[in-house]
Formats: sequence, C-alpha cells, structure tokens
Amino acid sequence: MARWCWQCLIAKYRTVPGLARGPHSIVLEVAILDIVPGHSAEFEAAFARAQHIISSMPGYLSHELRSCLEVDNRYILLVRWESVEAHTEGFRGSPQYLEWKALLHHFYEPFPEVHHYLPVDLGPLGN
Repeated sequence: MARWCWQCLIAKYRTVPGLARGPHSIVLEVAILDIVPGHSAEFEAAFARAQHIISSMPGYLSHELRSCLEVDNRYILLVRWESVEAHTEGFRGSPQYLEWKALLHHFYEPFPEVHHYLPVDLGPLGN
C-alpha cells in the first residue's frame, strides 16, 4: 500500500474547486471489519479488486487496509474523503457500490459499524 503524507495530500487537493481548505476538511472513515473465520485470504483478494471501485469515486482521497495483530480475521479500513457526503451519498448511492457490496459484504461477520472522524487541533508539539 502506498504511503501518504498529510501535507502532500492537502497540497494535492488544495486546488480542487469547492474543497474547503485545511486539514479539518478531510474526513476519515473508519470501519472495523471482522471477517468470517477461514476466509481472510479470499477477503484480501476480493478487496484488491474492490479498491479500484472506491478509489474511482468523486471525493475519494486515499485508503488503507490493515490486518489486526491481536485478533485473527480482523481488519481496519481507513478511507479519506473530501466530505461525509462523498462517502454516504456519493459512493453508497452509486451503482458502483452494488459491485463493492457483491465483492465484500458476504465476508463480514458481524456487519461493521462505520464512523467518520475529523482531526483534532491540539496545537504545536513541545509546549
């Protein structure tokens, strides 16, 4: 998976018309994915295909999928969006989402909760 840099990401999307400026405009979608035991390899192969769907959506910025060290068959999916609506209305309301569902949803047990987060401004380090 490609590494990303917060400053590079903001600089890249600074010129997008209508996009609010600054790190607070980027929404982080977080989903804990528990996969049916014994199907992790199949899930990863399906996700490798499905990631092309989500990455083609308007408002998508980046994503990463990580496997859990402590819990077998658990993953975390982190997706960066320009807005919550880009995910909830744009992606989930698109015909491409049906293909995403067909590739991935049968692997989840239970079905994941998905939440959206904004960064917290903690001020400079070293104070």
